[in-house]
Amino acid sequence: MISFQTIGVEMPAINQDRIRAWVQAVAADYGRRVGDIAYIFVDDEEILRVNRQFLQHDYYTDIITFDNSSTISIGGDLFISLDTVHSNADEIGFSYEQELHRVIIHGILHLCGINDKGPGEREIMEAAENRALEKLNKEISTNK
Repeated sequence: MISFQTIGVEMPAINQDRIRAWVQAVAADYGRRVGDIAYIFVDDEEILRVNRQFLQHDYYTDIITFDNSSTISIGGDLFISLDTVHSNADEIGFSYEQELHRVIIHGILHLCGINDKGPGEREIMEAAENRALEKLNKEISTNK
């Protein structure tokens, strides 16, 4: 089950059913099934608190993914800072919606086993994000 929650922010205007279907399709592309996934939308102060408390990192970030996957399915809690999503979108010249979708799927790709910290891994993650975003964009344009 994929749930959407907020702490200290308003729920972003996303089509939750479309996101659920998209996440399941992307996970299937990696041979994975979706278990319990919680998207928790927060502000910068909350993401910083979570980052400090659980990861001992003292900086803002767009997403923190807590992996609770099993051998059967992917699952976990994905904290997304809507403030940082806005800032990143402005900085790179994407719409807020595009950047939010990228961050939403970024966490799923981590749960599917794709990393982005080691040499060459960032490029692999970006390619996977782009493939997933193309899948969503095709689905949206087909169902308009």
